[in-house]
Amino acid sequence: MRRSIATVSLAGPLEEKLRAAAAVGFDGVELFEDDLVCCPRSPEEVAAIVRDLGLTIDLYQPFRDYEAVAPDLHERNLRRARRKLEVMGRLGASTMLVCSNVSPSAVEDDALAAEQLRVLAELAAGYGVRVAYEALAWGRHVADYLHAWRIVEGAGHPNLGVCIDSFHVLTQGVDAIGIESIPGDRIFFVQLADAPRLPMHVLHWSRHHRCFPGQGDLDVQRLLRHVTASGYAGPLSLEVFNDVFRQIDPLRTARDGMRSLLALEESRRPAAGARRPPPPPALNGFAFAEVATDPEASGGVARALAGLGFVPAARHRTKPVRLWQQGQARVLVNTNAAAGTNRVRLAALAVETGDPLASAERARAMLATERPRSAGPGEAVMTEIAAPDGTSIFFCRTAAGDATSWIGDFEPERTRSEEADAGLCRIDHVGLSHPFGTFEEAALFYRSVLGLQTVELPELAGLNGLRRAETLAGGEVRIALDTALVAGGPLPSVELQHVAFRTSDIFAFARAVRAAGTQLLPIPANYYDDLEARFELGSETIASLADLGILYDRDDRGGELFHLYTPIVGRGLFFEVVQRAGRYSGLGARNVPVRTAAQRER
Repeated sequence: MRRSIATVSLAGPLEEKLRAAAAVGFDGVELFEDDLVCCPRSPEEVAAIVRDLGLTIDLYQPFRDYEAVAPDLHERNLRRARRKLEVMGRLGASTMLVCSNVSPSAVEDDALAAEQLRVLAELAAGYGVRVAYEALAWGRHVADYLHAWRIVEGAGHPNLGVCIDSFHVLTQGVDAIGIESIPGDRIFFVQLADAPRLPMHVLHWSRHHRCFPGQGDLDVQRLLRHVTASGYAGPLSLEVFNDVFRQIDPLRTARDGMRSLLALEESRRPAAGARRPPPPPALNGFAFAEVATDPEASGGVARALAGLGFVPAARHRTKPVRLWQQGQARVLVNTNAAAGTNRVRLAALAVETGDPLASAERARAMLATERPRSAGPGEAVMTEIAAPDGTSIFFCRTAAGDATSWIGDFEPERTRSEEADAGLCRIDHVGLSHPFGTFEEAALFYRSVLGLQTVELPELAGLNGLRRAETLAGGEVRIALDTALVAGGPLPSVELQHVAFRTSDIFAFARAVRAAGTQLLPIPANYYDDLEARFELGSETIASLADLGILYDRDDRGGELFHLYTPIVGRGLFFEVVQRAGRYSGLGARNVPVRTAAQRER
């Protein structure tokens, strides 16, 4: 099916919106009337730009408050319609969207609505235009898609059909299977949008909280299966309103939207000959995490890693990068950041994948931005893509002899017998904080590009208030995302990232590093008093936890998590150590307020 996007979903002037849609591969656009009204170019000039970009105008919208009205008002509405149809002719647009009437002037009379829509369809036919009638979820008398179809069927005009909008269907609590009862050739247009489940009036919900498919809670995938079963063969179009998209670079939003459509289409049976992205290969964990720092802050990073039992195992042959290692837990420290910032950030992640080339091909198919890399003689050839927050993602296999094995790019500094070992074995997960407004984009990116699945959706107490969070996992890869629930605030923004390492005995680890003089994040005694009340752990266990600053959580299946933290290093990074018992898959979200309070105290 052709892919389209509504210009109302993108920020900026109309020409920028059109160029953004074309740049990421959309076939067409829904032209929102206000975008044309505010545009200094004539309809003919807009049509020329659309053609030159290889796009089409698949829908002109919206035409409001038309049907089921008194005869005199209907005549005025027809006058409005003629003017819009003339403009559509100049634009080369072929379908007009008519929303169900929300005006107090509308009467509850399906026969009258059908007759007046038939008149409009006959008028539109003279201009070579079809009319798509859409049931708004807040329509005065028509708010259900099957009700809209009954009116269209009663009108009986070939130029009149229905528009199916996933938001209006799925927020009404009706079964979308009824779409299959509508002949596919009478569905003139399909608009797709997702949204989080929120207890609010549907109009406010629609205007401020829509998002792209896969970024909310609505079952857009199932609705699309019903649309496909009806025989519909027209465009799949994204129509999304919210307070964030209209403030973001339109190219970024368009790419995010196209990625959502590509991911959604994976759920459908492909047409004959259609090319699909390769499925995400199995992920075997993190090969390394790369920390970027300026020379002034690098000493603090080195002390923090050494305090956890890491040793500087190797140096890169050509770059200012050092490998710190313990077991299979590896951290690269890159001191190439701008001097004087005291900034420490998680700059890159390398995932161990069963097929690096397939992982890279899938990333490209899902519109991930590939960063150019220059490899010196004998250096590993790895694909590097950019995540929405700028973090680099590498695909590799660390095994010797593999073309993507990066380990040979480093000169060893010591032998295995010289290495310390405090009991850390691998990277368990990473935590990435995102700027307000990019959270949904990031979550969709990791789900679609890496094939991760959502395992936890907690709300976290951060340094500056509540934060929205999502834990994504696949194979041995776990990524925790979080962002502020609201933009701004009275306190400076503190966007913290972290790397968590796995151990099989966190008590032995904590005793070993404390004996070596390492300072871990102190946890208040009140936490352990509360822990004793919530869990029957025994006084000795509670005392050991309190003595070593270890936090605890248990899930409904009896799985357990023990974890501890380091203080913040530089201005934006800290480390965590975890021990999992049973099938605990979360990240200890209920302990985040304690951790953030302790970090604030320091």
